[in-house]
Amino acid sequence: MNQVNDRSKDLGPMVPQPDDDRIICRCEEITKGEIRQAVHDGMFTLTEIRRYLRTGMGLCQGQTCAKLVKGIVARELGISPAELEPATSRAPVRPIEMRVFAKEGKGDGADE
Repeated sequence: MNQVNDRSKDLGPMVPQPDDDRIICRCEEITKGEIRQAVHDGMFTLTEIRRYLRTGMGLCQGQTCAKLVKGIVARELGISPAELEPATSRAPVRPIEMRVFAKEGKGDGADE
């Protein structure tokens, strides 16, 4: 069994650190302490952390904080960052005008 997914591992209580108030995810204003606490609450994967705290879901889509979050989670679990699977990502969603959908139905793709 992969030791990252071993939920029986007791991490012990979270011991506060002086830099726990440092903001790691600037877009969502998530601190190092919040990430550490999430790990101690049972969030052992980056995808779980992302869903629980919204790290990497702001405007930068994790471009700024992804490596930092990965390092914090790995340290709390006592493993190498390489052992953590990357968080599930999706392409950014943007609004599409209805005329784009209307043109798709015509099949010729020509502009009117």
